[in-house]
Amino acid sequence: MKRGEKNMAKKAKKRALTLLEIMIVIFLIGVISAVVGYNLKGTTAEGKAFKTSESAKRIHEVLALECARGLAGTENLTGDNIEIDQVQRVLEKSGLIKNPKSMMKDGWGTQFKISHKDDDFIISSDAFKNHCVAKGMNDEQMREKYPHMF
Repeated sequence: MKRGEKNMAKKAKKRALTLLEIMIVIFLIGVISAVVGYNLKGTTAEGKAFKTSESAKRIHEVLALECARGLAGTENLTGDNIEIDQVQRVLEKSGLIKNPKSMMKDGWGTQFKISHKDDDFIISSDAFKNHCVAKGMNDEQMREKYPHMF
């Protein structure tokens, strides 16, 4: 055999991936994707709950601060169902919140319900309450963990 023929024989022996090898690789990628997807499953709901809790806490703090300061417009913030527009105007006047309009929605995109009881503001969200119930929390636990919301 000549030298050129040996090189050609080596090149001919170089093989490509078989169909079985490609199927195994695709199967492994699918298994890894399923495991990662399962682990991320509850993460979005937790993120929405965190955004809701923090937004409600911030609104509660700003409203309490502005009522203590006596900001114009805060005297109308009383009753079981305060209009969102009134609260939004107070938040805008305070200058403490950059975008009050987006702050008035929970993590699920629905408007907060705001009420004033016993000299305190309650900022509630039905979607957040459903999330807490799904996690197995009762009303007492929710009030203890999130006093500004329940």
